[in-house]
Amino acid sequence: MREARGGGKNVIPAQAGIHLSGAGAVDKRIPAFAGMTASICRALSESSAASAVRRFFFLLVAIVVAAPAWAGCGVVAGGGARLWRAAAQPEQSVAITFLGHASFLVESPEGVRIVTDYNDMIGAPVTPDIVTMNNAHPTHYTERIDPGVKYVLRGWDPAGGVAAHRIEYRDVRVHNVPTNLREGNLRDFGQTRYNGNSIFVFEVAGLCIAHLGHLHHTLTETHLAELGAIDIVMVPVDGAWTLNQEDMIAVLAQIKPAIVIPMHVFTAATLDRFLARAAERYQIRHMPEPRMLVSRAELPAEPEIRVLPGR
Repeated sequence: MREARGGGKNVIPAQAGIHLSGAGAVDKRIPAFAGMTASICRALSESSAASAVRRFFFLLVAIVVAAPAWAGCGVVAGGGARLWRAAAQPEQSVAITFLGHASFLVESPEGVRIVTDYNDMIGAPVTPDIVTMNNAHPTHYTERIDPGVKYVLRGWDPAGGVAAHRIEYRDVRVHNVPTNLREGNLRDFGQTRYNGNSIFVFEVAGLCIAHLGHLHHTLTETHLAELGAIDIVMVPVDGAWTLNQEDMIAVLAQIKPAIVIPMHVFTAATLDRFLARAAERYQIRHMPEPRMLVSRAELPAEPEIRVLPGR
């Protein structure tokens, strides 16, 4: 079955927004100073033997204790600077395995398993805890879900609204950023399907990993803000069924990841064209195995493309 091509530029970017809804869409983030305001105020108002140094020390301790252990992907206001807020945890690694087409197995340090673009055509080697499906096409989704899967995250809303996911499971957080699709025949490319795709962002092992899904347009500042500071991007490079290669490289320049992993390749010639276009910006590494381990400490100083074997 063929996919709707997306090589043109007539898709209007979706209005990005995380709209929390449903039983599983609960934002579990807690403000860093939650519950600390009263204690800080009492300490600062002391006028007895407590010296100014003691009060200042107490304030510093309160701030450190209140800071979350895992700050996650974030946006820093002011000039649009997008910075990583360091995680206060031991160095850990995430395992990423390319299963084929747009499907990856992502494994967290605590053993949480995520499969992207879960579908019937590319079998998952394990029963995942979380599955994502970026758009309603047979190579990107299925209605036949293994009963052992705990979270099923669709990149579109079957009821016609806007998909909204923000979950936390053990040492993993996942949220989505909706984008648009173009559909129709190869000649006129059809109509725009608003919010028909989602970029999924996985926060795991102190890293932010984005799967761009079936992206058909460049990103707005709102999209970028909702993505946060991304370290690793899984990017479709076919240049026909999704965004054309030139504009897809422009999207990567918008996101500024340290590592780019090509997917949605189809042919070796298609991959070669993408790599040739991207070579001015990225070091190219052909990995020997479809599985790789990545930690924050091992992120490259200069951005690179890591080609995992398989199609």
